[in-house]
Amino acid sequence: SYVSANLGSLGWNSLSDVTVGLGLNSPFGLNIRYPVDGPFNTVVTSAALPLIAIKPTLAYKLNDQLAIGASADIYTFASFLGQGHAEQKQVGTGPLAGASIEANGKGTGAGATFSLLYTPLRNSDGKPIASIGLIYRTQAVLPLNGSLLVNGAKVADASTSLVLPQIYTGAIAIWPVRTSEREWKLELDVEYVGWNSNRNLDIHLSSGQVIPQPQQWKTVPVVAIGTEYKWLNPSWLPHWDVAIRSGYTRTENPVPDTTFNPATISLTANTLSIGTGFVCKGPAKFLGLVPCGGTSALWPKAIGLDMAFQEWFYESRAITGNIISPTVDGTYHAYIHLGTVSINFIF
Repeated sequence: SYVSANLGSLGWNSLSDVTVGLGLNSPFGLNIRYPVDGPFNTVVTSAALPLIAIKPTLAYKLNDQLAIGASADIYTFASFLGQGHAEQKQVGTGPLAGASIEANGKGTGAGATFSLLYTPLRNSDGKPIASIGLIYRTQAVLPLNGSLLVNGAKVADASTSLVLPQIYTGAIAIWPVRTSEREWKLELDVEYVGWNSNRNLDIHLSSGQVIPQPQQWKTVPVVAIGTEYKWLNPSWLPHWDVAIRSGYTRTENPVPDTTFNPATISLTANTLSIGTGFVCKGPAKFLGLVPCGGTSALWPKAIGLDMAFQEWFYESRAITGNIISPTVDGTYHAYIHLGTVSINFIF
């Protein structure tokens, strides 16, 4: 979710080239569970990372072709999401055989994002018909402090450091059609995600012991292509804009066989997406009930509804030579169905 505003539209005419915003999302969220009597239960039975990112953002338009932006990226945990901390559970071995073991922790870390948007071509109405975007997200380190629990009872304080990757992104968008009636956009995004900074998640206990959690991940690319076709105020639905969208994303696996942990879905993924969007304006009514536009500054000028569905096809993977536990060796399959609905208020 996010909110943004151009300072010029808020009355500061001298700052009409400045836009501010605040975003909230969960870019590295995780919540996974396995049967307590599963084959690798001594490695993991459940894991959760209800991490949120708070992003105060500032963008400045240098001219009609170039704009720059920057944001602080504040990563933390909140009590309204999951248990409010990162955690991993497993079944004990040796003297703790059969016991329920949990390590948890929370903390706050910060990074930053810097972006540039170059628009070399516009149509006669001043709308972009070709744009190039560049984004750099810095690495962030979260010190996690919490507890080690055995059968629900605390036995030691626990701490580790979670390293979130730096990410380089380049994107290009073109509009083969962009008129007052229709728009057709094509987009290509390429990311390089620096997971090679994730070397380990070793858990340090107040007793002086260390529970090793080797990672040794690697940097991987993420490639996405997408398209959107939009009808602007069509005769068959006056005062509405209607869009249909589709896309494909390929996400490479960053985790080697030796440190593969079922707590994370570390499989190469091919993702297909479809979606649609509706924006109603002026005298139109949202869902046939709510006026889409009003003269009051407290009422939106338009209301949007977006819906999307994704199917994640993970490539099967055979794990051999795992150093965490031989019980992890085997063949893994996964798939995800994901649907989203969002409502936008445009003031």
